[in-house]
Amino acid sequence: MENGNAKPMPQSLFARYRHSQAHYDELFAGEAIFRPHWQRFAAELAAYPDEQLQSRLNHVARQIFENGVTYNVYADPQGVKRPWELDLLPQIIPHDEWQQIESGIAQRAELMNRILADVYGEQTLLRDGLLPPALVHGHAGFLRPAHGIRCPGNVYLHLYAVDLARSADGRWWALADRAQAPSGAGYALENRTVISRAFPEQFRDLKVQRLNTFFRTLQQSLRHWAPFAAGDGEAPHIVVLTPGPYNETYFEHAYLARHLGFPLVEGQDLMVSQGRVWLKTLDGLQRVHVILRRQDDDFCDPLEARPDSSLGIPGLIQAAREGQVLIANALGSSLIETGALYGFLPNLSQQILGQPLLLPSVASWWCGENPARETVLENLPNLIIKGAFPQLRIRTCIAGDLSATELAQLKERIRARPYNYVAQELIGLSQAPGLSPRPPYQLQNHTTCLRVFAVATPDGYRVMPGGLTRISGPNSRQIVTMQQGGGSKDTWVLAPPSAPPPRPGVLAQELPPTGHTLSTRVIENLFWLGRYTERCDNIARLLRTTLTLRLDEDEGSEQQHKAVMQLCLHYGLLPNDEESPLEELPPQQLNTLLLEALFNPEIPQGFAGTLQQLLRIGFQLRERLSLDNWHILNRLAKDLEQRHQAQRWNLAEALAFLDQAIGHMMALSGFALDGMTRDMGWRFLSIGRRLERLQQVTYMLTLVLDDDQVRDAGLEWWLELCDSTITYRSSYPQRPDLATALPLLLTSPENPRSVMFLLKGLVEYLKKLTDQFGPFTEQAIFDLPEKIADLGHAGFAGGPQPLSESVSQLQLALDRLSDQISLRFFNHGPHYSTGNDE
Repeated sequence: MENGNAKPMPQSLFARYRHSQAHYDELFAGEAIFRPHWQRFAAELAAYPDEQLQSRLNHVARQIFENGVTYNVYADPQGVKRPWELDLLPQIIPHDEWQQIESGIAQRAELMNRILADVYGEQTLLRDGLLPPALVHGHAGFLRPAHGIRCPGNVYLHLYAVDLARSADGRWWALADRAQAPSGAGYALENRTVISRAFPEQFRDLKVQRLNTFFRTLQQSLRHWAPFAAGDGEAPHIVVLTPGPYNETYFEHAYLARHLGFPLVEGQDLMVSQGRVWLKTLDGLQRVHVILRRQDDDFCDPLEARPDSSLGIPGLIQAAREGQVLIANALGSSLIETGALYGFLPNLSQQILGQPLLLPSVASWWCGENPARETVLENLPNLIIKGAFPQLRIRTCIAGDLSATELAQLKERIRARPYNYVAQELIGLSQAPGLSPRPPYQLQNHTTCLRVFAVATPDGYRVMPGGLTRISGPNSRQIVTMQQGGGSKDTWVLAPPSAPPPRPGVLAQELPPTGHTLSTRVIENLFWLGRYTERCDNIARLLRTTLTLRLDEDEGSEQQHKAVMQLCLHYGLLPNDEESPLEELPPQQLNTLLLEALFNPEIPQGFAGTLQQLLRIGFQLRERLSLDNWHILNRLAKDLEQRHQAQRWNLAEALAFLDQAIGHMMALSGFALDGMTRDMGWRFLSIGRRLERLQQVTYMLTLVLDDDQVRDAGLEWWLELCDSTITYRSSYPQRPDLATALPLLLTSPENPRSVMFLLKGLVEYLKKLTDQFGPFTEQAIFDLPEKIADLGHAGFAGGPQPLSESVSQLQLALDRLSDQISLRFFNHGPHYSTGNDE
């Protein structure tokens, strides 16, 4: 039927695309003949000039970078900064074909769920001989402490995924099941967001099915099965559990948490008390009813699983055993993540479901059975060899690629430990078109496989209309894996012809809002995010002022230059070497030191080093920061990295960059002021910002008060560092001196950089914290605005010394306040109470 409706391909973009007879081609039905569902998209694509294709490629790369989409390949030099690989062209699947896949996935998910329920329950499958005991009890993923745990609704797999591949005859086969913490759904949603905006007209006209319904269903499913204690009367509190920011798919953890509206937590944020799981918050312990985990079974509970891990929650398995928390997916789900199970699935489907298996697994042999082992050894060059259990970390290999010596060694390993190995038929995976990264643009062949997701509902499993298409590099072999440099595609499942066209794109706000309780760890990171944002801003302004003064030969610039150099020493931007004082250094050497402080990330207190700290904190707040915040931080970090790598710095370039960096810092502050909800997180971020700025302003004030030469040389540098030059000039026509600048920077209630303005806001936030959490700091801190006002009334009449001493006391009070906030709110030790302790 496809060939009858197919059309010949146009010459140009597709001319060099190689159609393979040995593999199923997703694009072509025959030599140079498009498959019907590709015809429209391919015709429009062929009409694009190189400039338009380049524009779309740039859009994808820019969105991936600015959105901070990453995938951590372990041992990769880029680490957590490795960008996600996304091909411009989507994988297109027609509706009638998708219906068959959908039915097979839903049935397979139900079957796997029933197997888990039995193995961790009655174990009738073992007693009846339908599963070999060695396959279960010899499986490292069989979590013995989880045996006997009953899940609400008998649902063990709340989110299930399976990797599919298409053989040369066009049939879909299951390659691998993902059950304990299936990843990829968030990446599929991000792929959709990016590619639907690259091809908005095609996305609309082809009637691509949308993904948001799947995520709404996941929300509703978790709420439906959340456990409630009698008389609680509380809405279910759901969290997403992550191993932390260095996990390979941490971006997805944060992305899903933000999209679903659930707090992202680490193991240290949770505790078990009285059989229940609690989230540590500033308000005390908040009960957690559901944990959507992104963490492997072994690492979830150090008491009953893996004692050498600090990632889990002690007592979590006992809480699940008592039915006080729903863990999705159920602990021990990795049991079904093995190809050793595949040979038994057809019979299990008939016995458990009374149906034939709709989506067959690729032919597999578990070497733990003697007949299977002998078959594998006899046909080894034609098979793919995998570890039977994921925990074994046996690398997948194509036996036909091995040398005679390597093949003999593999046979010996299989004979020595046959239970550890599974062999699978080597099928020629399908190929899909991808666009070359540089002009002249041509299509390339990519080996491809598809990860499809299903979510449990009270009415059975619902399948995501699409999924994560993964691809290999051009002309690569049969193993497709992201850890070996693979990429991805958006997956377009076409709606029936009669369906109305969907709205383009994916809108996160379409999901209903949910409550958001912040852990103390998140609160602490927000506090330091505020501080480091201000610190970056201060360093950038200080370096800009210093470099500007180095180019300035006006009267008094030398003394002003000495003042800012003293500030550079204080903040660690320049080395404090007694043997080589700064004033004795040649001008060019001093310039080089200042440029190093700006561009070299190996100087911790420099701008690049401080920005790295800001990015690290922000990376742990992915679910709390908007895309606009990420766009600014990533642009600034990329620009800085490029300049550092260039190693060709000059003062003019540095000043231009600093102007841009200060603008970025002001934009970040603007987002915090206008774009964040006034919740507890915003309050602590604001406290951090004000504390940091107060410490900067007061130190500069003591420098001015303690040095006569600095005061006499002019205070333009002081106004510039405090971003108050325009404010001063609008009030005073003369050159700034202490008598006119001091009121503006000390007691002005309107200037956002004055001590009085900052203190009033700080005290206001502290009073709200005290009202809610009780006293945690000395009462004297609340009297500071009044004391500053008194200092302003007294003015400079008594000379600089009394005023300098008062400002020094203020600095000490601010240091103590910072320590008191940390001790009261950021101490993650076991000081919490459920409120029910005897």
